[in-house]
Amino acid sequence: MKTHHGRGPQGFVAIDFGTSNSAVALPDAAGGVRLVELEPGFRTMPTAVFYRADTPAPQFEAERLYGRAAVAAYVEGIDGRLMRSMKSILGSSLLDQSTDIGAGRAVRYRDVVSGYLRRLKQLAESEAGQPLTRVVLGRPVFFVDDDAARDAQAQAALEAAARQVGFTEVQFQFEPIAAALDHESHVAHEQLVLVADIGGGTSDFSLVRVGPGRRGRAERRDDILANHGVHLAGTDFDRHVELAAILPLLGYRALRPARPGESPREVPSAVYFDLATWHLINTVYAPARLAELRGMRRWYAEPRQHARLMATVEQRLGHALAAAAEQAKIEVASAGRAAIDLGALERGLAADLDEARAADAIETDLERIVHTARETLRQAGVPASAVDVLYFTGGSTGLAPLVQRIAAGFPCAERVRGERFSSVAQGLGLHARAVFGAPA
Repeated sequence: MKTHHGRGPQGFVAIDFGTSNSAVALPDAAGGVRLVELEPGFRTMPTAVFYRADTPAPQFEAERLYGRAAVAAYVEGIDGRLMRSMKSILGSSLLDQSTDIGAGRAVRYRDVVSGYLRRLKQLAESEAGQPLTRVVLGRPVFFVDDDAARDAQAQAALEAAARQVGFTEVQFQFEPIAAALDHESHVAHEQLVLVADIGGGTSDFSLVRVGPGRRGRAERRDDILANHGVHLAGTDFDRHVELAAILPLLGYRALRPARPGESPREVPSAVYFDLATWHLINTVYAPARLAELRGMRRWYAEPRQHARLMATVEQRLGHALAAAAEQAKIEVASAGRAAIDLGALERGLAADLDEARAADAIETDLERIVHTARETLRQAGVPASAVDVLYFTGGSTGLAPLVQRIAAGFPCAERVRGERFSSVAQGLGLHARAVFGAPA
């Protein structure tokens, strides 16, 4: 992909700026790459920023928390604003809007993105021991589905944020291509690989030729047979899990009291969709919206459901419910079942989620993702039987039903699981070595 020149003597870095998690790679002395320790003991970090509401203005930057510390501050109930899924707003009109962070202050979403990138750059420079002005950034196949102009706008916004924090030479590589490069570093013979990179924001597929004879080449365009993607992934799964397992307790899809001669109708669902969409949750807390919801009490046949809805918005528990849905999805992926504790909303309140129910909740998304995999091969003009390896990476590939559904269409292919949260960063680092050369 396009390189922006202006090379100086400084070193380079590769950044996987993910919807849910991020990772950073530096070149090592042995000709490979190493991941930067972003938090003590961790080489990946949640893509999260927490703004404390009680921070005096002169200390504003110093009191900004990142990653696990940001999530912990939110969970502990510290007054402030947690920002997540920042990548999902690239290419949207929200980017230049501001959001309240408490104490009468606001921050532009664009500055949230650049602030997080600045943190990653600082951590990388601390480990590298030198300034880093050249960067390879990962990007999904599509930031925005079916809208080339907005997709280009999203990449331009990410590049602008990178330049704002001090990178003077910026290059992009598709995230699934990066994952293929990481896989290639371990293979002994040529393979045709379909990379399934399914993270927090997008499900991307790339059909790539890899092999020892191709390793280390800066230009790999001829080895990429097809790219395709869809803007569906982990955060969408979280939304469907919340709608299926949690929000019915608050009245989602509940019926209004029956009127004579009429069939009962559902209560309006817009508030529930907003509560299940991370960057829209705060809109539910607006005074006018609160007044509207209070006036809907008589629309609920079960008063307890409306009471829970009002407790959620009045106590600003929307992000906590979204986090509970995300954690339930993770637990189902690892253990097959999750018990969702909703005691913060109502004493003793809980919900259950098992693998079958989770799979049913995301069935429509699963079908679209499987179709995207098939479409990738159709674009390449390659039959499924020709694929040697299915390479799975990205946090959402921990969901067994998702992997099984994709793999069913490629019965002859070997399944290989990459490092879910770091293979893209490692592949971006290998690409950075190829295009930038040995570190200065």
